[in-house]
Amino acid sequence: MTEQLVAMGRIVAPYGIKGWIKIQPFTQQLQGLLDYPQWQVGQDGKWQLRSVEVAKVHGATVVAKLEGVGDREQAAALQGMRIAISRDDFPIPATNEFYWSDLVGLKVVNAAGVALGSVTRVFETGANDVLVVEDGVANEVAANQRERLLPFIATVIRQVDIAGGTIIVDWDADF
Repeated sequence: MTEQLVAMGRIVAPYGIKGWIKIQPFTQQLQGLLDYPQWQVGQDGKWQLRSVEVAKVHGATVVAKLEGVGDREQAAALQGMRIAISRDDFPIPATNEFYWSDLVGLKVVNAAGVALGSVTRVFETGANDVLVVEDGVANEVAANQRERLLPFIATVIRQVDIAGGTIIVDWDADF
């Protein structure tokens, strides 16, 4: 079985002259990356494990010094690459808590048994998280997939079965 990596951020620029990098985190909490002493750095399926010497939140970004990156030119060479963490390194979530990366790809079925599509992404609105569910069937309005936005709240989400690959929702198929 291959290691599942979860993208946690993107290197946006070098930071200073001593090999530090500036990272745009994809995590809900900016400090989420700070919990991991090693990061996978790369893109397009080519990853390299790097130890983190120092990392800290800096405004709306994270700045870090990686082992083996000693100057601005080396840091600049990493610009545009992703920071990923092995899914196996994530802490076990509490009951009824889920990592967004675990929800993506799950099939969504309403309580009547009607398939609504699959989760393609999750985003935060401030009030609650939202599942983007695409059914893969073209409709008259758009030449692409039908997209539904389902609030990830208890009155809508009835059951999440990660192992079974499904989410059961209280949602009308016509919405």
